[in-house]
Amino acid sequence: MNHTVHNNIVSFIWGIADDVLRDVYVRGKYRDVILPMTVIRRLDILLEPTKDEVLKMHQFLEENQIETGIAQFRPITKYPFYNTSPFTLQRLYDTPSQIKANFAAYLNGFSDNVQEIIRKFKFHNQLETLDDANRLYPLLEKFLSPRMNLGVHPVKDGRGNILHHGLSNLGMGYVFEELIRRFNEENNEEAGEHFTPRDIIQLMVHLLFEPIADQIESGTYLVYDGACGSGGMLTEAEKFFLQLASQRGKRVSLELYGQEVNPETYAICTADMLIQGRSSENIAFGSTLRHDAFMRMLYDFMLSNPPYGKSWSVDKEFIYDGKKKEVIDHRFTVGLPRSSDGQLLFLVNMLTKMKDTPRGSRIAHVHNGSALFTGDAGQGESEIRKWIIENDWLEAIIGLPLNMFYNTGIATYIWVLTNRKPEHRKGKVQLIDGRELYTKLRKNLGSKNCEFTDNHIRTLMDTFLNFEESDISQIFTNEDFGYHKITVERPLRLKTHVTPERLATFKHEAPKNLQPLGDAIANVLGNEVYDDFNVVRRLIRDRLKDSPVKVTKAKLNKVLDYFSERDPEAVAVLRRVPKKAEIELLKDRSAAGLTWQQRADLFEADSSLRDTENVPLTETIESYFAREVLPHVPDAWIDESKTVRGYEISFTKYFYRYEPLRSLDEILVDIQALEAETDGILEQIVSGQRA
Repeated sequence: MNHTVHNNIVSFIWGIADDVLRDVYVRGKYRDVILPMTVIRRLDILLEPTKDEVLKMHQFLEENQIETGIAQFRPITKYPFYNTSPFTLQRLYDTPSQIKANFAAYLNGFSDNVQEIIRKFKFHNQLETLDDANRLYPLLEKFLSPRMNLGVHPVKDGRGNILHHGLSNLGMGYVFEELIRRFNEENNEEAGEHFTPRDIIQLMVHLLFEPIADQIESGTYLVYDGACGSGGMLTEAEKFFLQLASQRGKRVSLELYGQEVNPETYAICTADMLIQGRSSENIAFGSTLRHDAFMRMLYDFMLSNPPYGKSWSVDKEFIYDGKKKEVIDHRFTVGLPRSSDGQLLFLVNMLTKMKDTPRGSRIAHVHNGSALFTGDAGQGESEIRKWIIENDWLEAIIGLPLNMFYNTGIATYIWVLTNRKPEHRKGKVQLIDGRELYTKLRKNLGSKNCEFTDNHIRTLMDTFLNFEESDISQIFTNEDFGYHKITVERPLRLKTHVTPERLATFKHEAPKNLQPLGDAIANVLGNEVYDDFNVVRRLIRDRLKDSPVKVTKAKLNKVLDYFSERDPEAVAVLRRVPKKAEIELLKDRSAAGLTWQQRADLFEADSSLRDTENVPLTETIESYFAREVLPHVPDAWIDESKTVRGYEISFTKYFYRYEPLRSLDEILVDIQALEAETDGILEQIVSGQRA
């Protein structure tokens, strides 16, 4: 794509908005007119040369009562769409009377697939506003200007010289995305509402296809993007794959599939596919999370940049049954992330669409940093990472520079996954640090102030393909990212003393059914202080066994709560009667003579002292516990029923570079320089006030 041509077209179209729509629409609403008109004008240019032949065919079909459809018109237009109205945009302009009615007739003359695009833009709603403000005719005039070419073919003068180059589908994608970026800026769109810059897409398609370039065979391949936007990723993927196949003498074709929830970008993507001669049915409208439009499809290649940091709560009822507390969408049974961020669900959706073939499937997916580490062991995000890593699907993660995207400056990463890892990568994950590989833009594009050059992409690809450690590459085993989260318990230690104050509190607060038992316990214990809760319970049971007051364990504990307090010097509370072999060991109040397994079996746990530890999978829980826990709390044990396995990837930690602090001498020099610069200023200010 010639960037000069691209920028000129964008500037011209943006100028149309300012010239024609000002005072009729607020700037944030220009898109409601400009985007559909750009699509309509491009379709109009493609259909214009065959208009008369289409009208003749349409008349013939009507006269013979033959149903009208794409099959009859495609041989004429060469595209899977048509328009049977008597108008083109130029003919509308040439007959200005009844412009609104004629324009509506023109739009209604399109085939159903284009009608769907126009409906998604809600462009019919704009005709009345434009006509009431007398802006419909000037709008047509601007879009028909000879200064701009939105067609595929170049515009030439009488001598055959090119006046305006044709605009490829790839180039049209650039135009749309730049226009949408500007509109998003006008609307102050949030960070997640962004389009993927082409340099990022270029890196993604290299990562997707280059590693298997020598395995390409002639045939048809399926490519999928579950958050396809305007279709830029699909278009770039096809272009690069065809190039690789051609270089190897292979004849291939690609079927492109996508789903998009935003009606505008869905319409743009669908129009682009129609212009390429593809079926619009391969691009679905709607939420990928709520309804998978391609449920039974499996794909060879998948790539996507889904929204991140964005709530999926509007889709939750279609995924999770809150009453039954169960996942109802089979795709997501592995785990659900928190409802404020659904980015990992898009990746899970793709992983359920991998092919179980010798070549398998490859995936390139963009995430922000939270997908690497958010969620504790056992929670949804960690469970998804666990599923991915323990299935050995994760090949690599590439860290990208900050400010690479149009509307967000946050840290972003490309995940590369496959269910057919080459032998030398099995059981391993490569992390590549591309955060310092960039070139500054001369002019910022929104938040985007840097980009990858071809050399940067080549450096990252060579690093990926070489699979060696370097300053920007580190290789880990799958286990390096995993850990056991263990729950560390300590014994409950209680001191019991029936004081007048506690007894008064009990009388005032305790339920009536506990009052008789409370009185009886107060009589048994008197004013004595007990530091062994086990003795207290035995004493009460023995003294009250013949009492009319009924003593149950639950009631006893509730009453004793009023008269007891935690005391680290007290005897540990037992949960069962100790065996003979254990009695001698219990004489030591620290319980150091017992194994932690014995302590777990013998003692009641104190929930207020409960703690957790993350134990790397690369070492045993027992050795970690003995080294890191017992020296500090010798009476602790592990509640094995609560042990869970989690995974997180601390990308920044692995590539941390220590930058030494400046010396005091350097800081002193800077302070002295500042003092010299400001010397006399305060005196001048004070003198000025006196004057």
